[in-house]
Amino acid sequence: MRRSLLWFPLLLAAIVLFLMANLLIGSVSVPAGEVLGLLSGPQPADGDALIHYNILWKSRLPQAVTALVAGAGLAVSGLQMQTVFRNPLAGPSVLGISNGASLGVAFVVLLSGQLGGVALSRLGLLGEGALTVAAIVGSLTVMALIAWVSQKVRSSVSLLIIGVMIGYLATAIIGVLKFFSAEEDIRAYVVWGLGSFARVSGGRVWLFSMLMAVLLPLSMLLVKQMNLLLLGDGYARNLGLNVRRSRLLVIASSGTLVAIVTAYCGPIMFIGLAVPHLCRAIMRTSDHRLLMPATLLMGAALALVCNLIARMPGFEGALPVNSVTALIGAPVVATVLFKRRRENYE
Repeated sequence: MRRSLLWFPLLLAAIVLFLMANLLIGSVSVPAGEVLGLLSGPQPADGDALIHYNILWKSRLPQAVTALVAGAGLAVSGLQMQTVFRNPLAGPSVLGISNGASLGVAFVVLLSGQLGGVALSRLGLLGEGALTVAAIVGSLTVMALIAWVSQKVRSSVSLLIIGVMIGYLATAIIGVLKFFSAEEDIRAYVVWGLGSFARVSGGRVWLFSMLMAVLLPLSMLLVKQMNLLLLGDGYARNLGLNVRRSRLLVIASSGTLVAIVTAYCGPIMFIGLAVPHLCRAIMRTSDHRLLMPATLLMGAALALVCNLIARMPGFEGALPVNSVTALIGAPVVATVLFKRRRENYE
């Protein structure tokens, strides 16, 4: 217990370090001595200071805050999914909620040019707002369907399979829409599907942060139910837990987190799958009173690292975030699973 608690100040220090690195490092060098002054002081009149001010306030700070908040939300969502299904490969997209968001965006993006005559990608901020609304509507529709199915199905495995099938169905519909869509619309949809922390800017980043600041503490209230669900449905029921209601609450919490993050950032892969495994490996506990806050902090730190790598100096523009998260997340998951299997045989 005491050893596990030592990780929290280290994770907080890592978040501060990576946050500062995201503000300092980029294609344009901003002196470290200017950063605090530019963030806390008034806007400079002109010169290099004004350029650095705009870079920090309009690009790097919103991007870093988005990465921090989205990483925390996806990591917590992944831990909830792995707990409720007792499956190490369960992740935020396992119930088709991310696919629902993608389907909502596909309907708006791929049909806008066909029905309205104007591709949504040409509408600027109006188009971005429409994408966000479409993603939220699509993901929450799938989540409502999953919630209804969970009332009819007792087995978590059956619910998991139904969620995967919903994801396949959404992917099939997206494929049909792509076939009949214009090339420009398909490109806009593919770019959205690559995921990006840079998409949230201006006042939208603070709305996104406030939504997650409400949802993340609410998810922490489910720690006791999640600990009991680890014991198995029968034992948890004997201890007085309403298993069906608790499972529905955890799924709803996880799905809402995924819906909001996907709506603002696009589908971000592997963070929700890899971070819970990494936390279990270093914390050496299955107690969610420790795992939940540790997963939140590590998800934020890992997302900041991925965002930093995606826009390292030397790259023209920024790499797709999903490319970076896969490069980091896949080896982490494979290593942890191989280590767990070796320990089971010993």
